[in-house]
Amino acid sequence: MTVTPKKALGQHFLVDENILRVIDRLAELGPDDVVLEIGPGVGVLTRFLAERVRLVYAVELDRSLADPLAVALAGLENVELIFGDVVRLDLRALDPEPTKLVANLPYNIATPLVLDTLELVPSVGRWCVMVQREVADRLFAGPRTKAYGAVSVLVQLLARKVGFHPVSPNVFRPRPRVDSALVAFVRTDAALPAGVRPVVEGAFAHRRKTLANSLELADVARRSETERALAAIGSAPGVRAEELGPRDFVALARALS
Repeated sequence: MTVTPKKALGQHFLVDENILRVIDRLAELGPDDVVLEIGPGVGVLTRFLAERVRLVYAVELDRSLADPLAVALAGLENVELIFGDVVRLDLRALDPEPTKLVANLPYNIATPLVLDTLELVPSVGRWCVMVQREVADRLFAGPRTKAYGAVSVLVQLLARKVGFHPVSPNVFRPRPRVDSALVAFVRTDAALPAGVRPVVEGAFAHRRKTLANSLELADVARRSETERALAAIGSAPGVRAEELGPRDFVALARALS
């Protein structure tokens, strides 16, 4: 059955099944796993997962894929197809709870999906996601690098990278104009410390400004307050956001509170 990917939905369907062995290794799939897959497309990965795990929740926005998915997943009784917008679904209500997220994420919403599942689905303990190479690099970038930003800090406060694999555009249809990567990570904390997220996002909102000026412009804290808090954690008043490590932002948020 021929399916035309929708550019507006960021659809790039996985067509090279050789990459599935890499996903199997990075996701550490096992028979007791309950896997959440976002954007199953035409079901190539979905079927692979279902043949190895207890249950797969496959969440798909595009209802025109219902028939192709029915064909691809025929005979499998451990796949629950959920049609809807994943950002509007209460994933915490799934029963049994998902333990892993394994997906070729839609490129246009990959970053918020990673953050949302880290923060809002505490039952998930391991991720193996296909994303743009630029996004994969950003998730675990270190301080003082170009890729380091608010997403880097927030993800690293909740997770630790355990695997990485570059992926050629040739494994998708249509062939994307950018390189991709599989990145695997495991949860290290259940939730962000109180008050950290607005401080992190405000600090990076104006990258060319000092951190204190950026927080003031973002209406998070007055410059003088931030400078006092920075001094309390041993940082210079003119420091920029990219100079602080993830744990430094936790200390800063506490000092500001």
